[in-house]
Amino acid sequence: MTRNFLIFALLLMITSAKAQNSFTNIEALPKVDSGDYFLQKGLVEKQNGRKLESLKNFEKAISYDEKSIPINTELAFVYLDLRRYAKAREMFIKLVSMGEETAVNFKQILTLSFQLKQKEDVILYANKLKKADPSEKVAYFIGRVNYDMDNYGEAIKYLNEAANEDPSNAEVPYLIAHSYADMMNYKLAVPYFKKAIELKPTESYWIYELSLIFYAMNNDKDALKYMLEAGEKGLKKDNDYLENLAIAYLNVGDLDQGVAMLNEILKRKPSDMNILNMVAEAYYYKGKFDQAIEYWDKVLEYDKESYTSLYMIGMAYQKKGGKVNTEKGTKLCDIAIQKDPSLANLKQKKMMAGM
Repeated sequence: MTRNFLIFALLLMITSAKAQNSFTNIEALPKVDSGDYFLQKGLVEKQNGRKLESLKNFEKAISYDEKSIPINTELAFVYLDLRRYAKAREMFIKLVSMGEETAVNFKQILTLSFQLKQKEDVILYANKLKKADPSEKVAYFIGRVNYDMDNYGEAIKYLNEAANEDPSNAEVPYLIAHSYADMMNYKLAVPYFKKAIELKPTESYWIYELSLIFYAMNNDKDALKYMLEAGEKGLKKDNDYLENLAIAYLNVGDLDQGVAMLNEILKRKPSDMNILNMVAEAYYYKGKFDQAIEYWDKVLEYDKESYTSLYMIGMAYQKKGGKVNTEKGTKLCDIAIQKDPSLANLKQKKMMAGM
């Protein structure tokens, strides 16, 4: 009897120990309704490459524990992976506010702020990143933001630093060039445009911009040179390009090429009054008066009240010489002035020019 009782007691103790051990193991696992539980599920989904599923679990996890640094960190990076940049930026800023002032977090905020055009934050976090890790290259970000804010002095300062940090970045001299050009300091802009093009010779639009800088400087030869190069490098030859190219040809005295370009535009825009007048003037100032009259006649076909064109036709006849032409031209000029008295000033200027 006593022996049976001892065996029963021993079995009871073993059963109780197993039950206690099982209870302890259950307690060690995360609760189903806990942040840690959903964090672990999210990590498993992340490991399996199921980003959307991991996001759902991390968002559930943070609803249980908003102050968990691991949960906030995982959520920030999954937003980043899913290109939800605004949400990712919010999470990295939150991590910093929770004391995670690391170079990694500062860099993420800087990059995302730059991408999302949060200009003030770009400057703020660039400085924080540089302080946390002096080896980080942040000058380009600060320079670019200052340029975007029209703060050209600071832009040039930091972009020159960026050129030392990364001499291969073609955007740096390009932005310095634009800073000078925007201040109409074209002479200083030129070498930086050339440097940018040297670093990235396939950028046809940069070459085109350089040609326009030379045009603004009245350097017609280089304006034409770089405009042609831009076309060769693949710049779209739209109407604006053809018009500027035509002007460049005319400015260097190449009437045939200039007029050919303008006629290309007229095929697309036959009633473009500006182009018609430009062709007429080109012929007029080259002494080809019949052709000039032809194009001013076209202007009058589209606008019978273009008295300036009528006046210039009269001038062209007078320039042709001969009694008949001179009389016809004088009569046309007088009719034009009668219709538009302001043209008398143009007549006076031309008389003064001929003295």
